[in-house]
Amino acid sequence: MERRSFLKKAAVGASVGAVAAPALAQSQPTINWRLASSFPKSLDTIYGAAEVLSRRVAQLTGGKFNIRVFAGGEIVPALQVMDAVQAGTVEMGHTASYYYFGKDPTFAFDGVVPFGLNSRQQTAWFDQGGGRQLTREFFKDYGIVNFMGGNTGAQMGGWFRKEVKTVQDLNGLKMRIGGFAGRVMQRLGLVPQQIAGGDIYPALEKGTIDAAEWIGPYDDEKLGFNKVAPFYYTPGWWEPSLQLSFYIGIKEWEKLPKDYQAAVEAASYESHVTMQAEYDARNPAALARLLKNGVKLRNFSKEIMDACYKAANDVMEEEASKNAKFKKIYDPWKRFRQDQNQWFSVAEVPLQNYMINRK
Repeated sequence: MERRSFLKKAAVGASVGAVAAPALAQSQPTINWRLASSFPKSLDTIYGAAEVLSRRVAQLTGGKFNIRVFAGGEIVPALQVMDAVQAGTVEMGHTASYYYFGKDPTFAFDGVVPFGLNSRQQTAWFDQGGGRQLTREFFKDYGIVNFMGGNTGAQMGGWFRKEVKTVQDLNGLKMRIGGFAGRVMQRLGLVPQQIAGGDIYPALEKGTIDAAEWIGPYDDEKLGFNKVAPFYYTPGWWEPSLQLSFYIGIKEWEKLPKDYQAAVEAASYESHVTMQAEYDARNPAALARLLKNGVKLRNFSKEIMDACYKAANDVMEEEASKNAKFKKIYDPWKRFRQDQNQWFSVAEVPLQNYMINRK
């Protein structure tokens, strides 16, 4: 008798729950946003991060909050995503914060700086080391809330028409490289160019530039750089990782119901992790294909690396001496980098080196 009573009550409870959940979803508003990406659709991993976020937000809100993704150039030019979010042209953007280095070099900390943090360290700094609070305070001046939007991992050093063995070989070279790295390379005589991803190949093909860096084998193969520049250099010291970011206008963010905000937070985390996993899974095979097709893999010489390291530190120290916003993030970030490198040298690096040497 007691068992039958329990089952009857459970059935009634389940029925009420089945009705209550849709009713709750129906009580929330339907919201449609537009998201402008800085990336072309052909680059499915980096562009795809915004699609991951869009799908998950819709799923988590029962289809009530929809974010439509537009590729670079469809609504605004690829390098003007931040301006579009600021102006309210779009509610959301997906971009790399160091694209806006020209507005203030402090933007780079939301993405990467030369000889900075690897992808794990960058995520740790942003999520647990104070980076989120520091960068969001900075972004307030631009009316934007920033979220982690993926990470490429360590990038390659780029494609060159000819070999570069010494610092002198960089003198006068025109290279697609922007932000902090561009300023650093200027110290060594290189002429930096800021060019959106979709425009790099024609510039390299026509000889408008002599070299170009983008991300790594999986994306670089898609863009066909190996067809016009045979020398592929490593490492990309200016991007030991690159954290991408989702931007939302503060006013639009504050209008969202709290559970919609929670959906965005959760979806941005998933998007962030997914991008790194995809690149790690796909880059090895892509590099193997490039090498099989005649690409000449080269390491930057120690002379070049040492010169770049010195120039990078000089540039950052100089910026910190004259830019209070930069210094406010740079000082704690620098301490975090030192602690991380010491820790990685104890456990991560020795084991990784051993495994690499074992082949």
